[in-house]
Amino acid sequence: MNAPLQVPPRRCAVYCRVSSDERLDQSFNSIDAQKEAGHAFIKSQGHEGWIAVTDDYDDGGYSGGNMERPALRRLMADIQVGKIDIIVVYKIDRLSRSLADFARMVDVFDRHRVSFSAVTQQINSATSMGRLMLNVLLSFAQFEREVTSERIRDKIAASKAKGMWMGGPLPLGYDVRDRMLVVNETEAALVRRIFGDFVAMRSATLMVKAYASEGVVTKRGKSFTKQTIYKMLNNRVYLGEIVHKGQSFTGQHPAIITPAQWDAVHALIATDGVERRRETNARMREPVLLRGLLFTPDGERLVPSYTVKRDKTYRYYTPVKHRRFGSWASQHGSLPAGPIEALVVEQIVAALSAPHVVQSVWDRIRETHPEMSEAEVVLPMRRLATMWPQLFPAEQCRLAQLLIERVVIADGGLEVFWRDQGWPDLAAELAPGTIGAELQELEASL
Repeated sequence: MNAPLQVPPRRCAVYCRVSSDERLDQSFNSIDAQKEAGHAFIKSQGHEGWIAVTDDYDDGGYSGGNMERPALRRLMADIQVGKIDIIVVYKIDRLSRSLADFARMVDVFDRHRVSFSAVTQQINSATSMGRLMLNVLLSFAQFEREVTSERIRDKIAASKAKGMWMGGPLPLGYDVRDRMLVVNETEAALVRRIFGDFVAMRSATLMVKAYASEGVVTKRGKSFTKQTIYKMLNNRVYLGEIVHKGQSFTGQHPAIITPAQWDAVHALIATDGVERRRETNARMREPVLLRGLLFTPDGERLVPSYTVKRDKTYRYYTPVKHRRFGSWASQHGSLPAGPIEALVVEQIVAALSAPHVVQSVWDRIRETHPEMSEAEVVLPMRRLATMWPQLFPAEQCRLAQLLIERVVIADGGLEVFWRDQGWPDLAAELAPGTIGAELQELEASL
């Protein structure tokens, strides 16, 4: 005789709820009826290994429209710690009347391998038919969420079209009172100053520097950056308008600046933008000896920068943070380009004629190009050192990029880190028939 199959036990929790406390004091109320039906259903499934847990989950006098119910919270907590395998309810609406909440609960059930059964509706998520019914309900829940989202979006669009403030980061210059923007006169004065300063200074970088030295901060107590200033200068809220998806509507809040102030700032932004792009493109094409090579001791990159005073251009190498946030953002200052480049050129010229460098280059060339003689390597390098000042600036920059890995500004001077492969590559370029021959011809013609 075959032994009966052993079915693993499955722990079942009965959840009960009524929406009001009417008749809860009677000896047998709807909570009792739900609980009795749930336990009877569990007992009928004993052959499947169903057993009731010792604790029941009863929410008497709580609405099913939300999840703020003590017994439900306790049930969800016990599910997450693995105390329950099956949830039994009298009807689905006892668990939740909100399809969106129900969908979130089912997600939790699935993650913890918990099934769900409704006594009077023949829904059991452990069966294929039960899962089908749940999927139908979840589809309606998804539909409800999408319809709700569309309604919210439509309401926001309609409200903004009427000029209403619909929340978000509160702009400097305004406070919120009764869900309306009202002018904060102290902050509004700063907003007007920012628009005026931009017209006067024509530089967000100078404004950031000035505000940092004065301790002027944003609404949230942070230092101003160029990005913060430009964002304010482009915020049409200050014109008394509300913007939605690129469209501007007359707002229900008062303006802080006038249309004339707005137009003056944006005429300057448009003009300066064109000029800055033209100037930047032109300067990017200019040869700069140490572009991308110069660093501070702590690794901050220095980039070429320019100022014009009395029609004379002054060149600098400036910490990259200056370009993004202003001079206050870096502990390092700008350095004049001329003296630094002169020091680097001095080291390049010295290395081209230094015996130990030349010997090292010749040793490497001899291994890779045995057909070349020592004179074909040494003499062109020395001639190049002599002729460096006569080279075109673009050629000087190319050779510097070939030979140098990086230049670090150190206390009292600078340190040049050479590219190991740069010197053999240079020697190959100086071989007869290449740049070396051209240099010899140029030297002969001088």
